[in-house]
Amino acid sequence: MTKPEGQRVCLYNTEQLNAVLDHLAWQAAGFLTGFENIMIVGILRRGAPLADMLHDRLKQHFNLPNMSRMNLQIKRYADDLTLLHPDTKLTESAEQTSMDLTGVTVLVVDDVMYRGHSMLRAVEYLAGKQPAEIRTVVLVDRGVAKLPVRTDIVGVRLDVAPPDIIECNVPPYETEFRIDLLRTDRNS
Repeated sequence: MTKPEGQRVCLYNTEQLNAVLDHLAWQAAGFLTGFENIMIVGILRRGAPLADMLHDRLKQHFNLPNMSRMNLQIKRYADDLTLLHPDTKLTESAEQTSMDLTGVTVLVVDDVMYRGHSMLRAVEYLAGKQPAEIRTVVLVDRGVAKLPVRTDIVGVRLDVAPPDIIECNVPPYETEFRIDLLRTDRNS
């Protein structure tokens, strides 16, 4: 996919984002310590590798037991915030259909909290699986959510103009881990 045109400014580089992820893991450990069964859920696309990074940090530095990983495929917007689906689309795998999360503490991870559609759909879906608790994590909160969704853990809050786009560049989808601000051409 080609990236939209406009002026890009790097807001966070790899080193800075690794420090943000370390802090996210520290905060998540505070929510998760003491729970027996934990599932880290990444929202595809970029939430999934972020969930992997968070999962690795939690295992490595906080020794949390019984942590599993899963991804949810949820789509509403394209990377350039073009509306793809009028309703937020969640694609359930065969394995997820019969999944029972009774007694499991779930941590849902996404890259950007924009309007709240993806996170609300993920939490709504997972709540139907009867988990003990659901917590949410985003790397970036734009502060413009329109739905009654909150994020428990936020890496950075970026208040940017409505036409501008926050681009989370997360490997393996991009080569370098960074956050860019894209100022789109407002004359088009």
